[in-house]
This record gives sequence, structure tokens and C-alpha cells, in this order.
Amino acid sequence: MPVSLTVDDVTLTYPDGADRLTALDRVSLRVDAGTVAAITGPSGSGKSSLLAVVATLIRPDSGRVLLESAQNTVNLTAATRREGAALRRSSIGIVFQQPNLVPALTALEQLEVMRHLGQRRFTTPTRRRETHSKARKLLAAVGMAEHADKRPAQLSGGQRQRVNIARALMNDPALLVVDEPTSALDSARGAAIIDLILTVAGTHNTATLLVTHDHTHLHRMDAIYRMTDGILDRDHTAHRAT
Repeated sequence: MPVSLTVDDVTLTYPDGADRLTALDRVSLRVDAGTVAAITGPSGSGKSSLLAVVATLIRPDSGRVLLESAQNTVNLTAATRREGAALRRSSIGIVFQQPNLVPALTALEQLEVMRHLGQRRFTTPTRRRETHSKARKLLAAVGMAEHADKRPAQLSGGQRQRVNIARALMNDPALLVVDEPTSALDSARGAAIIDLILTVAGTHNTATLLVTHDHTHLHRMDAIYRMTDGILDRDHTAHRAT
């Protein structure tokens, strides 16, 4: 079911001595299902704070973050810690700047583990087979089928990031949150990762929020925002290539 993201008037502050430092200043945006919105801006401007709020890792001082479908609306900012963790397993895929793969697990196992997180019931043979099959299909979709049995140390930076993206998709998230996916990659591998994210958003009809310092690919995004000192503005000067 298509789900859109709405960030509505979100403010977030942090303690700063006797005062408060404003990280997000009444931020609003919308990302429709199947589209990619990019956020740019200098370091320390609030981009990562916004991702953390959207991913239920931080609760803002005020405002709302909504996942909306035709049949249901979930207010992410009202979620408890336990509910937030459950949402990250079921509805929100997170692609961190560093892949943070488990060194001892193969690429295939990285994905399989994601499917079983938070489950209390014993996993049946049928469910294990379904999980194994889905993990292999996702690795194939990101061009990693031939590397399924390799561990992170045996993979390049671009390959690890591909596994990272596949892992984030393992539970069919409605929302994908991506933090600087090309920062540690050369231009060719970075372009391949952007291609993959755009394809994933369209194929899986996933609302995608992407933070990046790389302006090279901004013209390919559905929407572009710029963050400055916690204030988010829509950038209408760049348009997606057709």
C-alpha cells in the first residue's frame, strides 16, 4: 500500500549550557510514495537531526511526523521507544552513512538476520526458506547475487553499501531514510548507488528521504531541500532530469 511521509512544523532543540540550541526550526516537508527527496546543506545544519527524528530515533520538541496511506495514518512522533523500534523493523528502512555490517556474517546472512529481529516465536522451516529466498532476490536486485556468501571484509565499499541498501529493504519498508550514501565512494560507485536508490524507490513505491553533500545527482531527485541553521527551504532551481 503506497505510503507518504509528512513532516509538519517540527522543532528540535538540544541543551547548550544554560540555553537551548535549535537543531530543527519548524521544519515541514512531504515525500510521496515512490519519490526521492534530497536534503543538502552544510555540516551541522540539522540534516542528520531531521533523519533521526523521521526514523523515530529522536523525539522532537514539537510538531508531527506522519506516515499516511489511504487507510491509515501513523504519527511517528507519538511512538514510544518500543513502538519506534517496532516501526523501524516493519515500516522504516535506514541506510546509514557507514554500512555497519556485522563482520562475522555473510551478505546473505546480513539480510536474513533483519527478518528475524524482534520475533519471539520460533522460526519455522517454511519461514526460514521464505526468508532465504527473499534475501537472495534482494541481493540479486542490487547486483550482489554473486557475492552472497562473502563477508564485509571481502567486499568493496560500494558492494557493502549495496548490501546495506538491500538489508534496509528486507522488511518491505514504506519509508526509506538514507544518510550520505555516496560519501565514502568514488564518483562511479557513487553514481551506481544513486541509480540503485532511485530504482528502489520507484520499484518498491517507497517514499525516500536522502541526505547528501554530493550535488552531482540532485537534478535526478523528485524534490530538493536545503537546510541552513535548522531551517529547511525547498530548492526550486534544480529539476529532475527526464
